[in-house]
Amino acid sequence: MTSALKIFAVAALVAFCAPVQAADLSEGYNQCRLATGSALLSQTSNAALSDDVVKLMNEAVSVADDSQWINSRRPAFTWASEAKVACGKAYGYLRADYRDEDSINKCECFHSRMVQYMN
Repeated sequence: MTSALKIFAVAALVAFCAPVQAADLSEGYNQCRLATGSALLSQTSNAALSDDVVKLMNEAVSVADDSQWINSRRPAFTWASEAKVACGKAYGYLRADYRDEDSINKCECFHSRMVQYMN
């Protein structure tokens, strides 16, 4: 097969292949990106809110470090990884005495998606 024909065959294959999405991150991420009204935000005390965020973050870190979920075909690991980052951001803002609603909403949403895929 000539090199020009090989290039054409590869280009045709790439053009007609459907895009691949990992885990369901695209659909789920959009849901979480638009998540509002986190139950965590009902906390009036930043100290209590911080405790709750740290609890969710620690659970996510445990799942993200667990070989059972790392090697699983279920997307719990993906959501745990997202949750630990979002919760870490939320916690960092809370330490500076600032409630970043976007980070808090994502923390709770990503954590709930993680738990959903663990069950």
